[in-house]
Amino acid sequence: MRWFKKPKAMTNQKINGNDLLAIGYEGKAIGETLQILQTAYKGKTKAHLLELLQRVLETPALYKNHAVLAPLAEVLLIPKPAEPLPLKEENPSYSIWGAEGIEAGARNQMDIAMRLPVTIAGALMPDAHQGYGLPIGGVLATQNAVIPYGVGVDIGCRMTMSLYDLPAHFLEKKRDGLKQLLIDNTRFGRATFEKPREHAVIDRPEFKEIPIMKSLKDRAFQQLGSSGGGNHFVEWGTVELHDANNEWGLETGTYLALLSHSGSRGLGATIAGHYTKLAMETCKLPQEAKHLAWLDLDSEAGQEYWQAMNLAGDYASACHHQIHERLAEALAEQPLAIIENHHNFAWKEKDVEGKDIIVHRKGATPAGRGVLGIIPGSMTAPGFIVRGKGLPASINSASHGAGRTMSRTKAKETISPEAVQQQLAQAGVDLIGSGLDEAPGAYKDIRKVMEYQQDLVEVVGTFSPKIVRMCGDEKFMEVD
Repeated sequence: MRWFKKPKAMTNQKINGNDLLAIGYEGKAIGETLQILQTAYKGKTKAHLLELLQRVLETPALYKNHAVLAPLAEVLLIPKPAEPLPLKEENPSYSIWGAEGIEAGARNQMDIAMRLPVTIAGALMPDAHQGYGLPIGGVLATQNAVIPYGVGVDIGCRMTMSLYDLPAHFLEKKRDGLKQLLIDNTRFGRATFEKPREHAVIDRPEFKEIPIMKSLKDRAFQQLGSSGGGNHFVEWGTVELHDANNEWGLETGTYLALLSHSGSRGLGATIAGHYTKLAMETCKLPQEAKHLAWLDLDSEAGQEYWQAMNLAGDYASACHHQIHERLAEALAEQPLAIIENHHNFAWKEKDVEGKDIIVHRKGATPAGRGVLGIIPGSMTAPGFIVRGKGLPASINSASHGAGRTMSRTKAKETISPEAVQQQLAQAGVDLIGSGLDEAPGAYKDIRKVMEYQQDLVEVVGTFSPKIVRMCGDEKFMEVD
């Protein structure tokens, strides 16, 4: 290869980035190219260097073992990253409930989600606030695609309520005893039961058939029947049943109630992390939309995630059932009715034209016609048993709660323990555990949220919390 020989004539000409771009060579290898060529072939004319570069570009494999050009050939043999998929240029419209109470960040996230190539429709619930990818309170319908961060980290998080044939005064007379039942029969955060109860969900074949699930089974069993940290809770309260034509045939009036809120624990979080990373590697999107990367449901990864997501949802349900079973046994009473609904999930549904869609509800719940659900407030505010009205504009959805008004960090910085203690006393609520990030002031007014969505749900009953247990010790202000 005589054109590698150092010429007698010297030149001051140098190759720059524009020269490389002109022959179609771009990206991070430009710097390495310049360094290799201008150091190893110092003195070559620009024309000669560009000719050399062109040859390496055309057949880099021939230079893999070359003394000087091997590093450049190696870089050239690395597949170029795929160009990000373009978003829709227009900003499709979507329905919003309680728009005046929704922060700009959540609106912006929903705007971006609506521009995905796979998006069919969307809606924003009145409890909406900013999250990762799809905002909390966001509903997104897609075509044959599932977005792991459109589902969220706490897959299948849900509410479950048991109603008991015990009058309101039972709670006041037995308050200390009911408080002790929560302490003895619930576990939060890292705390788990020494001997978890068996459940069929742990024997599901997905734990053997899906690679990522194999290492998660033991931990899932250890955490079975427990609740997570953050805003998860188990609480005693009373329900005022308003609707005489309720689904359980119960008379209107007041009932003792147990309400729990938790999700799929470490199982769901690991599934979410694994498949979100996989989606972001295989579905390249512009920077502002990267957390909305999706998996095609016709792909192996898409089918794996769908099965893992459904298992995580069933696991979350099993945890709630065990919580309620333990407390029913301790109370020595059987519930008259059990109500359960979930969020942070993707459902296969039909649109108004009968076409198949994938509906992501991240911090939003199903509210199809006649579908029962529970929408809780904060620890001192009421929650509501609701029946969906099936409004197409909301994609048959409603809020999953009140929604945050401030971040956890801001709540800890601005809310005083004294103010929270006063609120608890005024509401007649005993609190076991929690921190300032879960203070009532960190949440929207649930009554306003319910006013915003009167066309989405009707109220069947009202729940009033009285003894609340969350993650932490018996003091409201947790010690680091």
